[in-house]
Amino acid sequence: MAETNPVTTAASTPVDFRVFVEPQQGAGYADQLAVAQTAERAGYSAFFRSDHYVAMAGDGLPGPTDSWVTLAGLARETSSIRLGTMVTSATFRHPGPLAISVAQVDEMSGGRVEFGIGAGWFEAEHKAYAIPFPALGERFDRLTEQLEIITGLWATPQGETFDYAGRHYTISESPALPKPAQNPHPPIIIGGGGAKRTPALAARFADEFNIPFVPLETLTEQYARVAAAVEKQGRDKDSLTYSAAFVVCVGRDEDEIARRAAAIGREVDELRSNSPAVGTPGEVVDKLGPFLEAGVQRVYLQVLDMSDLDHVEFFAEQIVPQIG
Repeated sequence: MAETNPVTTAASTPVDFRVFVEPQQGAGYADQLAVAQTAERAGYSAFFRSDHYVAMAGDGLPGPTDSWVTLAGLARETSSIRLGTMVTSATFRHPGPLAISVAQVDEMSGGRVEFGIGAGWFEAEHKAYAIPFPALGERFDRLTEQLEIITGLWATPQGETFDYAGRHYTISESPALPKPAQNPHPPIIIGGGGAKRTPALAARFADEFNIPFVPLETLTEQYARVAAAVEKQGRDKDSLTYSAAFVVCVGRDEDEIARRAAAIGREVDELRSNSPAVGTPGEVVDKLGPFLEAGVQRVYLQVLDMSDLDHVEFFAEQIVPQIG
């Protein structure tokens, strides 16, 4: 498919479609590269991947791939598609080295990186790879400090140093290098369904707020909380991009939809009840409509069968042009 621009809803709000994969379920670097390059050719604006080290189901073979190592490789093997994490776990990395990694990949990509970050939630992968897993409150405290440190490092003028004294992290006379290619920094994405701390963090730090895999009512309520927090922070409520993530399973007919559902170990009826991005092209256009009217400006399509590149192309060719 030729390169496309974000489509426009009836309310003249641009809708941006992105591809999002879960490599820990069983995918190597070559699999991710194939999806990223297919998505780039098909006109999607971005390729995102999860940040996990253990599969939630299945054997996960050939084993996990590191998100930022992967994105560094993709940065050199793609040319226009944006690249990011949905989302980097703050428990996996110290904030200083993480700021360096993201800045370096941003430079390697020519300024195409987007930085999703969250508190971490999957205890099993922490146990499997000797990563400390504190209680939820501490994880959010650490996430807050990481955001303060990472943005502080990136914002420090070249030639000056950065200091920080927090409960969990302390920095002294950091040269605060390297700087990202994007100024002031790569877009920061924060997401989730928390009622208080998540909206507050998004209001302070985020360029985009994402909520994944929720029904319309939940999405609408969380968007309202975030918008209120943004205004309380003194920002315009529209200064954030509002996004959502949905499992994708589409086909020309019921047989093709069923085949794609079976390939990811899911039932069609269950998928249809949980995601508006499931069904025939016309059905998906109709089901996405209320989400777009509720304020979704960007859609992440969770592609669970990474070997089915035709699936990625089919959605771009048959559904994206109809949403307008």
